[in-house]
Amino acid sequence: MESKAKQKFSVREYVQRYHFLAFSIGLSLGSIPLINEVYAAKTIDFNTDVLDVNDRNNIDLSQFSRAGYIMPGNYLFVVRVNDNDLPETSLQFLPVPGDEKDSFACLTPELVGQFGLKPDVLKKVSWVNNNQCLDIASVPGMTVRGDVGTAMLYVSIPQAWLEYTAANWDPPSRWADGIAGLMLDYNLNGTTSKASHSSQRDNLSGNGLLGANLGAWRLRAEWQMQHDSTPGPSASMASWSRFYAYRALTGLQAKMVMGETYLDSSIFDSFGFTGASLASDDNQLAPNLREYAPEVSGVAKTNAKIVISQQGRVIYESQVAAGPFRIQDLSSAVSGTLNVRVEEQDGSVQTFQVDTANIPYLTRPGRVRYKFAMGRASRERHQVEGPLFASGEFSWGVANGWSLYNGLLSNSEYSAVSAGIGRDLMMLGAISIDATQSHARIAEGTKTGGSYRISYSKRFESIDSQVTFAGYRFSQRNFMNMSQYLEARRRRGRGESGKELYTVTVNKHFYDWGLSGYLNYSHQTYWDKPGNDRWSVSLARSFSMGSFKNLNVNLSAYRQLYNGKKDDGAWLSLSVPLGSNSVSYSLQNNENGTTQNASWYSRLDERNSMNVSAGLTNQGRSTGSAYYTHNGSLADITANGSYTAGQYSAIGLGATGGVTLTSEGMAAHRINNFGGTRLLIDTDGVADVPIRGYGVPTRSNAFGKAVIGDVNSYYRNTASIDINQISDTLEVPQPVAQITMTEGAIGFRKFSVISGMKLLAVIRLADGTTPPFGASVMFNGRETGIVNDEGNVWLSGVQPGVVMNVRWSGENKCAVTLPMKLPETLAADNTILLPCILLTENSAKSDASAL
Repeated sequence: MESKAKQKFSVREYVQRYHFLAFSIGLSLGSIPLINEVYAAKTIDFNTDVLDVNDRNNIDLSQFSRAGYIMPGNYLFVVRVNDNDLPETSLQFLPVPGDEKDSFACLTPELVGQFGLKPDVLKKVSWVNNNQCLDIASVPGMTVRGDVGTAMLYVSIPQAWLEYTAANWDPPSRWADGIAGLMLDYNLNGTTSKASHSSQRDNLSGNGLLGANLGAWRLRAEWQMQHDSTPGPSASMASWSRFYAYRALTGLQAKMVMGETYLDSSIFDSFGFTGASLASDDNQLAPNLREYAPEVSGVAKTNAKIVISQQGRVIYESQVAAGPFRIQDLSSAVSGTLNVRVEEQDGSVQTFQVDTANIPYLTRPGRVRYKFAMGRASRERHQVEGPLFASGEFSWGVANGWSLYNGLLSNSEYSAVSAGIGRDLMMLGAISIDATQSHARIAEGTKTGGSYRISYSKRFESIDSQVTFAGYRFSQRNFMNMSQYLEARRRRGRGESGKELYTVTVNKHFYDWGLSGYLNYSHQTYWDKPGNDRWSVSLARSFSMGSFKNLNVNLSAYRQLYNGKKDDGAWLSLSVPLGSNSVSYSLQNNENGTTQNASWYSRLDERNSMNVSAGLTNQGRSTGSAYYTHNGSLADITANGSYTAGQYSAIGLGATGGVTLTSEGMAAHRINNFGGTRLLIDTDGVADVPIRGYGVPTRSNAFGKAVIGDVNSYYRNTASIDINQISDTLEVPQPVAQITMTEGAIGFRKFSVISGMKLLAVIRLADGTTPPFGASVMFNGRETGIVNDEGNVWLSGVQPGVVMNVRWSGENKCAVTLPMKLPETLAADNTILLPCILLTENSAKSDASAL
């Protein structure tokens, strides 16, 4: 405490002693009006008589003599175009032709290409300096201003000359494919359970992805594994479930996929195949034009593991606490029927299917969306079956809110053709109607049938309700989609034949009552087996009672009829917040009876939380459970346990994370979207620097590297250093970085982190004189101090043994070497003397070019 107080006093004393420099320069600059000239041309004449300087003949204020003037040389700057930051880059400042006392920033063609200028504007610009630098005057209204103090280059361009932008979204000219690298993402879950009168059961499961990025190409290999101590045919298995590669074709606003993939269709049912596809990628559109992503909801009776798969491939696996759950982070690329398995810790299992729905197939007027695919249908273990097929579909946006769409899917034995129409009803929502006719030759003979669908979507602003999707589909007995045809071909018989399907998802808010509601309903009937029904509803209300504020009551209920078996359940809970903690009571009812629980939740800090509960079953048996989560820099960790007296006990552990390796460095990190877009951060080799991206901050590792996972593709992402949590010995001139990346990219941003002490020094030349008043002290292309009267200087980023250059008259003149042992505290009485060794003419020029 004493040293800190002394340090603060010394800094105050220093500022009081040398405030005249900042005051006089600030007064001079502050009296100059803002300028919009292409190159800074306002000359400032300083009245040096106002400066309290002993040696008035040893003054060099040339760098302050013109507004915005920067001495010629190379500098590391972050380029800010209007309000958007581009990566830190090396910028060269050159003398203005005919005026050696002025300079301008050389904006290279590569850099200008990231500004987002409209193509017709870009064609008209002109270049100078052997076509290496933009002639700023050729872009009307454009201004450029550099600031060495903040290491920023401010570029202002009239919005009329720029491509379309939206909040947090950039035009394609600013999208980055990222750097080359490898990634290993994983999700591991382990449970140990012991039921009464049976042996202990251990289970370990996991899935993940191994990937490589090469330019715009993304190479991916997905894996999954399972080991169960209970003997059985699938007790132990490990396999590569899928191999594929993809890339974005930004010029076409499309995505190309090669290898093992799934048919991405808004018309036909999805199925797995091996081949290639080319499809319009709505993710490359502005955010308000993107598609709906599916979600899965339900109620877990105990702590449980949720496994979502499609055709044998696990696409989502996670552990959840007992109670209602809604999984909303599935990829929008997921379509078709999903198999959901809820593995309870008491040994019971819930299984059901979710038919993901496409919102009405509408396209903006004048735009055409398309999807093409070719290959052979595939099964598990990389087997292909059936003849070579081809498919194609398109949607054309007709004026006045009408869309026409059709598609064709065909091989030598099967064909399906579809046509439909979509209509934007404006205030009444959006609707689409289509019909599909199939023709299949199977062992039973030729089957021809039709399927008819109507879909509707609407947000009712006046009553604050959202019908995410509502639809009806009817299929004739002989209608077959591709999956049914393949099943019939494989088994020499008919697969299951769907008849009718109703689906609806509704969200509603009742603000006057503080109530929100959610409803999901699905009804599926078949021609040849009993139908399935599933609905879930939840109501939540917040209210206050006396001194208790923001109480929450939640009611969730579901009914499922699947393969002739009915399962009903309901969950009622009341939560009372107590600061960062809360206590709650819940009542759960299902086919096993009624269970009551009292629980305590604590948010220990922004990384850790836990929930502990105890209760009674309808048979009077005591129950207990605990659930703990940790959002670490290296991985997300969950740990849980539960028991019911006389029935079972179980514990579980889960870890989700990834490792990313590139030529710029490597780091372990959190991840949820396997193979997804991520951002590698370099903190100049400084460890333990807190970096904020999405969610809790992550810290740089021992090599000064960190990865922010699950960043958005085609969105403008922001990463920042939390300057409130960094050490006093660190300084970050520009703590915020932005980047927009294509899907699956490994982005890279480097923060300039100046690590070292701050100290007072006196610089002396060999002849006993001092550098001119106003000379700059430079290190790694950054200004770390300005020389005051009698060679006094306040230095930042000081480290033992480093060499700093002293610069005046537009070039480096001499260099100082910091001692290997530095003062432990900052005070006026431990100011150090730094001899400045003159540089030769050649070394000065060479060093200046390296800045």
